[in-house]
Amino acid sequence: MAEVNLDDAPRKARELFDKGFAALERNNLQYAADMFSAALELEPRLLRARRFLRATQMKQFKAKNGGSITHILSSLTGFPGMMAVQSALKKDPAKALKAAEKLLKSDPLNLTFIHLQADSALAADMPEVAIQTLEIAREHYPKDVKLLKRLGSLYLDQNETHKGRECFEVLLTLNPSDQEIIKLYKDASALDTMQSGGWNEAGSYRDVMKDTKEATRLEQESKAVKTSSDVTALIEDSLRKIEQEPGNINYRRGLADLYVRANQLDKALETLQQAHELSGGADPQIDRALSNVRLRQFDEEIKRLREAGDEPAAQAKETEKDAFALTDAEDRVKRYPNDLQFRYELGVQYYEHDRLTDAIQQFQQAQRNPQRRTRSLYYMALCFKAKKQFDIASEQLEKALSELHTMDDTKKDILYELGDLHEAMQHSEQALKYYKEIYSVDIGFRDVAEKIEKGANSGS
Repeated sequence: MAEVNLDDAPRKARELFDKGFAALERNNLQYAADMFSAALELEPRLLRARRFLRATQMKQFKAKNGGSITHILSSLTGFPGMMAVQSALKKDPAKALKAAEKLLKSDPLNLTFIHLQADSALAADMPEVAIQTLEIAREHYPKDVKLLKRLGSLYLDQNETHKGRECFEVLLTLNPSDQEIIKLYKDASALDTMQSGGWNEAGSYRDVMKDTKEATRLEQESKAVKTSSDVTALIEDSLRKIEQEPGNINYRRGLADLYVRANQLDKALETLQQAHELSGGADPQIDRALSNVRLRQFDEEIKRLREAGDEPAAQAKETEKDAFALTDAEDRVKRYPNDLQFRYELGVQYYEHDRLTDAIQQFQQAQRNPQRRTRSLYYMALCFKAKKQFDIASEQLEKALSELHTMDDTKKDILYELGDLHEAMQHSEQALKYYKEIYSVDIGFRDVAEKIEKGANSGS
């Protein structure tokens, strides 16, 4: 089974998620948790709801001053629930998963409960849920050997070899002489190397396909890097499809994408304009594609001018491109005022054009889009920082940080900006704390190594 995106979830599950998200924004934690739980009842694979549920539960737990003693007590009081999970694992994994979630509701950082929930998710054929649970736990237990071993092994099972290798690499730094860990690391490294080098490709599927022509077409479509002959063949195939079904907008979208790959931008633009007319001018995705092609045309022209040595003309064309991108983003928001993704994109444009107040207004609305909430908070913080309103900027970043449980690039950006803000406010120790969080997982991120070294030399 695979993760279900919010857009693909049942309508009722989406509505419950939205209610939970709105409650979380108002800090109505119990109602938020109830709504996220109800959404998961309808669609257990909606990982976004589970992620926000866990964040809500952790807020509740920390508000009660939960700590190590609480974990001991919760294990004692949760013993009947643990037995219920164990007894249902084989007979009814879905029931076991619900019972494990109840345990985590009482103590989301109890490692016993965490592993039981992962057991239940795996028994229910939902490895992505087990991985998510362990990833969140890892943020709080970064040196827990059992947790890292299990997460690393699950990554390898799901063919995420690079992540698996990284887990075992951390284990190796913790236990450099442990022979079992050394073997796990070597095995994971070998698998990662094989995958990244493409050595693990099996025999060609074309051998078992009766229609060789169809096999060739499917192979051409599936290639990550298409040759010019592949693209030409797919363009011809798309043109035939459009001739047979001239009203099919999706065929024209696909054809436009192929024209872009072939760098035939004028044809791509013409094809998208036809699709735009067929849609009655009310398809935001076609609008976006039109904009992307026009921006690509600007880039090609700028490149041509630079290669010709005409730098002043190239600079003028870049200025023209920037003006187009801003005006285009404004026009999209006017046409689709309820599309929060477009408001986010306009906010970014306003920020890049130093229109900070206008940008903040857009990000304040865009943060209602769950998929853009964290980046909206991040950009709002950058705007307030540029206005020298450091305390408000810090509040936005802390809010975003509380909702992130995996050390991805966004979390690193937020931690870095928090460090930079505290440096500006002359809170050296606090700044160093944020930098160290990044440094411990990514020594090469921006100039964080230099920041750490500077802090150490100053005795901070």
